[in-house]
Amino acid sequence: MAQLFALATAICWGVGGYFEKKGLHLGNLSPTMGITIRTAVALVILGAASFPQWRTLPQAGSKALLYMVIGGGVVAGAVGMLCFYTALKGAPLTKVMPIAFTSPFFGALMGLLLGGEPLTLKTVLGTLLTIGGIIVLTI
Repeated sequence: MAQLFALATAICWGVGGYFEKKGLHLGNLSPTMGITIRTAVALVILGAASFPQWRTLPQAGSKALLYMVIGGGVVAGAVGMLCFYTALKGAPLTKVMPIAFTSPFFGALMGLLLGGEPLTLKTVLGTLLTIGGIIVLTI
């Protein structure tokens, strides 16, 4: 089931990236304005969807919330999305998307280096194949 959600994520992000790029260019919008629109809409939808779980926030603890704020809010949410939108505005989608979505490599690297996850032959081969495919797509 998790793999289906991961595939749905990839589809949503790939299709969404197309519409985001079109919107940036059609409206002559800055990358910062594009990410602001995206975030405002997502905030409304996610705020409503998560409403039943809001009472769990105090139970999470300050360390967990700090990780969410730094990782999701600052690094991935703000800095990552600003970089992504700047790339979308300045280069073809076929060049931006493959490079931007090397994120699994960096996630796996963090899992190996900091998360104590095992390094397996399958992980190494999958990473090399992914990076090789991205190189082929972008050269």
